[in-house]
Amino acid sequence: MTPSLPSGTGIAVVTPFNIQGNPDPVGIASVVDHLVNGGVDFVVALGTTGETPTLSKEERMQVLDLVREQLAGRLPLWCGMGGNDTRELLDQLKAFDLNGVDALLSVTPYYNRPTQEGLYAHYRELALSTDKPIVLYNVPARTGCSLTAETTLRLASDFPNIVATKEASGDWGQIMEIMRSKPASFKVYSGDDAISLPLMALGLDGVISVIGNALPQSFSTMVRHALKGDFQAARQIHHQLLPIMTAVFREGSPAGIKFLLQELGLCKSKVRLPLVGISNGLQQVLNQELERFLAFARNPG
Repeated sequence: MTPSLPSGTGIAVVTPFNIQGNPDPVGIASVVDHLVNGGVDFVVALGTTGETPTLSKEERMQVLDLVREQLAGRLPLWCGMGGNDTRELLDQLKAFDLNGVDALLSVTPYYNRPTQEGLYAHYRELALSTDKPIVLYNVPARTGCSLTAETTLRLASDFPNIVATKEASGDWGQIMEIMRSKPASFKVYSGDDAISLPLMALGLDGVISVIGNALPQSFSTMVRHALKGDFQAARQIHHQLLPIMTAVFREGSPAGIKFLLQELGLCKSKVRLPLVGISNGLQQVLNQELERFLAFARNPG
């Protein structure tokens, strides 16, 4: 039987780099401990926020090893594993050490823009090639194609190890159709921090967050309130988080969140080309918003 995945707050963890631009074991350890101590529910390595497209195969293996070693079983670990070449994805699946990995988060193929039938066939091959739980990841703004509600539901019905989806489409109608028609055990996570609270009111199981890298305790507290139906308490935190959640994406991700992590003393803000660091103006905005939010967190009343 495929194990059930946790509800709540997952973190799409950044990949800290050192001054030479290589994966930084010290930064990775620092960020992972910050997330564990912040009370999040699971960690996702090698996602979009981890700058995975800029990592070599060997670096991806290294980063997964470092995150897994630092977690030491304290939280469930998911691994991002997707691509736009199905055969290469299956080869990657065989090459990686997935011991201790609790689920695979697999983004839709990007750039070549497959049809819905092509998307179905892609995920079918992945599902038949592993016994790991698979979480679909729909983020059309980045990939150029969208996994429809119909295809999502078809995959959920046909393959027992396709157990969840991360919806970052921003299409409320699609998300509601998935929620209305999905199998009872199939989980749906928000992929957008700013709209996670209202989506949880529709019944979503949680969120895979970016801002939670920096503010795990506050963000996961908001999510727990929402999942318990205490929307008054959740709204109080959400309204305070909203300005910093919005600003952190203003010049792209993960440059904004890495700047916040640097300001918190957790890792360097370095990103890899073609990404660049945020502007001085946005740095000032984020510092102001961080100071304001930390003052609220110290005294929420």
